Amino acid sequence: MMLPWKQIILLSITGCLAAFTEDVIFQGPRWRMEPSDLILPINSPDQQATITCEADGSPPPQYRWSLNGTLIDLGNDYRRHMSGGSLIISNLDKDQDIGVYQCTAVNTLGSIISHRASLQFAYLDSFKTQTVRSAVNVREGQGVVLLCGPPAHSGELTFAWIFNVYPHFVQQDSRRFISQETGSLYIAKVEPSDVGNYTCVVNNTVTKEKVLSSPTPLVLRSDGVMGEYEPKIEVHFPDSVPAAKESVVKLECFALGNPVPDISWRRTSGIPFPSKVKMKNSNAVLEIPNVQQEDAGMYECMAENRRGKNAARGRISFHAKPHWLQTMKDTALSIKDSLLWECKASGKPKPSYSWLRNGQQMIPEGRVQIENGALSIAELNLSDSGMYQCVAENKHGIVYSSAQLMVLASPPIFSKSPLRALVKALSGTEVTLECKPEASPPAASLWKKGSEILQGSERITLLPNGTLKIVNVTKQDAASYTCFARNQFGTASTTGRLLITEPTRITMRPTNMEIIVGESIVLPCQIACDPALDVSFSWAFNGQLVDFQRDSDHFERVGGSVSGDLMIRNIQLHHGGKYVCVVDTDVESLSTSAILVVKGPPGPPDKVAVEEITDSTAQLSWTPGMDNGSPITGYILQAQTPFTVGWQAVDTVPEEISGSTLTATVVGLNAWVEYEFRVVARNTVGLGEPSPASAKTRTEDAVPDTAPTDVGGGGGTKSELVITWEPVPEELQNGEGFGYIIAFRALGTVMWTRAANSAPGVARYVFRNDTIPPFSPFDVKVGAYNNRGEGPFSSIATVYSAEEVPSVAPKRVKTRSVSAVQIEVIWEVLPAVPERVLGYEVVYWEDDTKPDTVGKVRITGNYTLVNITGLKANTVYYLSVAAFNTAGPGPQSVPINTTTKRPPPNRAPLNIQWTMIGSTLTLHWDPVVAVETESKVTGYVVLLKRHRYNDFNSIFSNETTVELNLSPSDNYLIQIKVMSEGGEGAGSEPIHIHKLSMGAQGSGAIHLSPLCLSSLLISALLYSVG
Repeated sequence: MMLPWKQIILLSITGCLAAFTEDVIFQGPRWRMEPSDLILPINSPDQQATITCEADGSPPPQYRWSLNGTLIDLGNDYRRHMSGGSLIISNLDKDQDIGVYQCTAVNTLGSIISHRASLQFAYLDSFKTQTVRSAVNVREGQGVVLLCGPPAHSGELTFAWIFNVYPHFVQQDSRRFISQETGSLYIAKVEPSDVGNYTCVVNNTVTKEKVLSSPTPLVLRSDGVMGEYEPKIEVHFPDSVPAAKESVVKLECFALGNPVPDISWRRTSGIPFPSKVKMKNSNAVLEIPNVQQEDAGMYECMAENRRGKNAARGRISFHAKPHWLQTMKDTALSIKDSLLWECKASGKPKPSYSWLRNGQQMIPEGRVQIENGALSIAELNLSDSGMYQCVAENKHGIVYSSAQLMVLASPPIFSKSPLRALVKALSGTEVTLECKPEASPPAASLWKKGSEILQGSERITLLPNGTLKIVNVTKQDAASYTCFARNQFGTASTTGRLLITEPTRITMRPTNMEIIVGESIVLPCQIACDPALDVSFSWAFNGQLVDFQRDSDHFERVGGSVSGDLMIRNIQLHHGGKYVCVVDTDVESLSTSAILVVKGPPGPPDKVAVEEITDSTAQLSWTPGMDNGSPITGYILQAQTPFTVGWQAVDTVPEEISGSTLTATVVGLNAWVEYEFRVVARNTVGLGEPSPASAKTRTEDAVPDTAPTDVGGGGGTKSELVITWEPVPEELQNGEGFGYIIAFRALGTVMWTRAANSAPGVARYVFRNDTIPPFSPFDVKVGAYNNRGEGPFSSIATVYSAEEVPSVAPKRVKTRSVSAVQIEVIWEVLPAVPERVLGYEVVYWEDDTKPDTVGKVRITGNYTLVNITGLKANTVYYLSVAAFNTAGPGPQSVPINTTTKRPPPNRAPLNIQWTMIGSTLTLHWDPVVAVETESKVTGYVVLLKRHRYNDFNSIFSNETTVELNLSPSDNYLIQIKVMSEGGEGAGSEPIHIHKLSMGAQGSGAIHLSPLCLSSLLISALLYSVG
């Protein structure tokens, strides 16, 4: 029995722990970054090394480091300190700092140790001082080995050799080889060119240092040439080559011999090399990257020349450091529970296992048992909480896996899983009430209905996990239910009320319907339900829930709390399908469905093909499209050519194509035209979308069947017959080689003259013959032809040949200068001449030396007078007259000249004064005096415009005054212009006389003398008094 004070202490401790396994947050140390091996130059410029170590946890972990298993006292070490968890070593010392480091991360929940990481120092000593190495004497054809003997070092080395002087390096080939294992230079067969000094160059890949040996002279002996001999392998790999998983293995093999031996490789098992294996340096090096278990085995190097062969063998043995296959996970268990963790790792050789708790080795004893990679702890207590690590190790490496164990102890609480305050259930169904307190260890439970303890019965089941089940519930089961939970740390309870409801009924359901595209409908879904229930409606369409926000253009839910009607607006074809109304309440779910068939115009037919084509017909076939809910009742065929605007309906056989017909003949096509066809289906809803167009197909050619139209002509020059017509459109030419046949004959004759024109776009033909009398009538007709033959001719038209120009010039030509811009020309009518006269042409110009000033006026008919306007003032013009017809103008009359008047004065009348007495308007103005270069003033014209009638009257006056009788009911606009021999001069500013002005006076000028102004004022005053 636990003493009360112990229980209080235990509960206070567990109050700091998570109370329930599912909600535990593991916050022990977790590695984020572990140390890794370092190799540094012994004379590193910064003289500092950083070994990384970082872990997560709450509270944040603290760190400590060990070197070769001994804890480092950082408090008394001036060269070592930590940054975060990383160890920083300054002023590196090879003797003190070399070794294996390990990091430990610790917080209040436990500690873990990291991978081991080694710190090594790389260096390269110099060769021992020696001026020149001993000479190597060798006969020509003999093999030789020049030893490098690298100095003391640490870190990976590479080797090269200098021949005589730097930078002349020895190039490796089938005769020469530098071993990267020993550094020695091997020459399979010495040649005279090899004589010289050889220097070994050693590079440290870590420190980047380079040292050179003393030169080794190679001297050729004079006692003859070495004869041929069989290969002697001087470089070969060990009998056993260990290879780590995923490493790169390089096997070297080189032989001396005369002739130079060839090197080859094989596996003694006969297994061929995979593609990853590479041969380098004339096969002296076999490289195997990414070594795997299957690469292990016996390898053989064969050196061979014509004197014999020799072989070396060695075995690659595969090994792998441990690699985790199974690790443990963070675990939370109740006090007194049992723990079982198991970890497994692969490796070669097979790894051994050990376990750490908070960084300390665990010993199997009592409650703790360890077997291979399995750890079991029975009867857990709070002291077992902490960080655990499984360690897998073989001679090639060691790996750690970490996990946290939390041992929980708490009284029951229902804060995370209380009973619902109100549980609704449908009468006749099963009710399940769960009692799931958070407790460690699990609590025992007890149920009460009201104050009555529940016992199991035929309808009531109390499950071991605390769950209460009641089947076939009735109104009598409605009550408050309480679950009581207890363990050794305390008790707790939770209460909920059970309400029994009546079943829900669907009172109005949707029915299967047919509808036309574009219409709108409402699918009803209405219910009767228990008022205590919360109800929600949803709709599914073809198995997918309707999203009323996303599909608001078409779908809307309408109705109240007991109605979930679905409105579908502007229905489209894709809205056809199964609609399900789902009614969800607190206690049940109901559904009802209906099928909606949407009818629309047919879909486009497909695969329109031209099966057969002639010069005027095309046999078409097609496949039907979707009928979209309404059977196809018929098809319409359309065609398009390069000469039509868009698609046009075509005539077919049969004339009406039924919905079951999938072939028809198009008739009335034009020959030799490229057609595309398409098909449109229709049903009772309407016309559907057209099919894709067929492939372009040309009709066969045929003799032209259309004659040219609008045949006419005439005109031209002497001895010509000009014939014109309207060209036949390209779509009516019916074939290649299209042209025209022009036939003509003199009126009254029988024989036709024929000519061909092979240019289909030309619509004019000119026949020239000196025997053609002028203006003679001809019968003319024009036909068409192509490569298939001649087509029909047009109807016969009468066309006259070209006529001759009039042969006589007009006589008695006279001119009169009318104004500054106009000249009048008069002549006599021509007497009867053989040629036709259609009219007269007057040509005028300013100067014979200025041809660009020529002007022309032509009048048609038997007129003998013309006015030429738009001329320059005070300018001499030359003029002549000629008669013309369709052949052109005849001879011109003898030129005569005349001079236009001087221009009219360019000053308008000024100081206009007016007086209105009754309906009489009296106007006065100053006279205009012409200057020397202007025409003399002959008088003045007064322009009078009535607003209402919008007409003009003009009154001429020789004086500077005029009286006008005006209508009192009209408004007037008056302007005065000066007149001269040169025509009208400038006009005055308009004077506005309004009908309200009757009995007034005014001035149209802005400059009035005082006397004039006074007279006007006096006149106006007297008039107003009278």
